[in-house]
Amino acid sequence: MMKAVWYDRYGRPDVLEVREVPVPEVPEDGMLVQVRAASVNPLDWHTMTGTPYLVRLTGGLRAPRDTRLGVDFAGTVTAVGPAMTRFAPGDDVFGGAGGAFGEYLTVRRSVAAKPANLSFEQAAAVPVAAVTALQGLRDRGRIQSGQQVLVNGASGGVGTFAVQLARSFGATVTGVCSTANVEAIRDLGADHVVDYTHTDFAGEDRRYDLVLDVAGGRSWADYRRVLTAAGTLVVVGGPKRNRWVGPLGAGVRLRVRSLPGRRRVVAPFLASLNPDDLATLAGLLADGRIRPVVDRRYALADVPDALRYVGAGHARGKVVITI
Repeated sequence: MMKAVWYDRYGRPDVLEVREVPVPEVPEDGMLVQVRAASVNPLDWHTMTGTPYLVRLTGGLRAPRDTRLGVDFAGTVTAVGPAMTRFAPGDDVFGGAGGAFGEYLTVRRSVAAKPANLSFEQAAAVPVAAVTALQGLRDRGRIQSGQQVLVNGASGGVGTFAVQLARSFGATVTGVCSTANVEAIRDLGADHVVDYTHTDFAGEDRRYDLVLDVAGGRSWADYRRVLTAAGTLVVVGGPKRNRWVGPLGAGVRLRVRSLPGRRRVVAPFLASLNPDDLATLAGLLADGRIRPVVDRRYALADVPDALRYVGAGHARGKVVITI
């Protein structure tokens, strides 16, 4: 048996409880991992609450089909199936799989070797946030060396990785954050920092080839004002007021209002975990070109408190669960 966070109905963190459940069986083409650390993402909040309601189309209309919670993990392989050839028992790994808020989980594909210079807690802070930043900049944003790049929401999980990754691609980076985070974002490598409590980035004269907006909620007029004539906008976050479709409606409106023109709009953007991108990030982490920023640590029994903290939008960097 093992301990894991469980929930039988959608709702606020009060619906969560730690239960004794069976250790999952090893899949033929996968492996069993003893989880040493996990991390919390806004994704976990939406999964738990079932909002926006669009998520229930795949997660279960009245109640969650999968009663486990958590995606990001880091741990040690304890057993492998006969078709798993990439890893062996004793290997330290990190990645994404359902049920990360538990002592054991099974994983098949979205996993990579943990860099030796990272603790389990640091490695668990990487997967969803860093892959989102990487794919948003490289794949959807088509980032190029020498470009001017703006990261709005630079102090969050995705934003802290985006600032570092944009610098690693050779871009000149401007980060937008609050006063309390200005020095931290400079320390991550941002060339310029805009304190949104004093200055609106849309009112400045600087123009950007690529805007990665993790905070969302801005008008097309604001984005158009700061983008170059052929600039690209990638929106990761968005307004949470619409309980039915979340940021989807706002994203569609942005794409429509950007037409016609040479500017590209990708909104809303959702990343897809895969082993190749996790391995790419592992290399950057091992070389010290990027590093995770851990805000707070919680025990497994305190996952409800961790989700309340993340759900309130307070997190600077990542919130980690130590198991």
